[in-house]
Amino acid sequence: MTIEAPAVHGTCLCNAVAWQVHPPFKFFHYCHCSRCRKRSGAAHAANLLVDAAQFAWTRGEESVRRFEMPDARAFCTGFCAHCGSALPWLTKNGRYFVIPAGGLDDAPDVLPDKNVYWDSRASWYVAASELPCHAEER
Repeated sequence: MTIEAPAVHGTCLCNAVAWQVHPPFKFFHYCHCSRCRKRSGAAHAANLLVDAAQFAWTRGEESVRRFEMPDARAFCTGFCAHCGSALPWLTKNGRYFVIPAGGLDDAPDVLPDKNVYWDSRASWYVAASELPCHAEER
């Protein structure tokens, strides 16, 4: 008998869109490519990958928008039509969903395992572990 891992849930900022994904994940990477930086608005994106069959929209699929870069082989984005939050997106080949980890409401029970496109990282990037930590903004 196979014991299935519990679903991991996520939502957008305005809660119009919700989804669930069933582990295991194929990977959990920090991506430093310029496209992921622009998509996330951050120094890197934190992305998980799952087979398409492991993913389901549970609310608000009609509010999901998709942008595909015409010259990109695989890159695209998903976002909420109301709040603009990054959302999971189906890869162009239809085999996988890329899950932006920042939208998860539950812990995925895995940790990121590598930085990818490291040579493309932002010139201003400083690892979080090298910065002072404060409980709140000062």
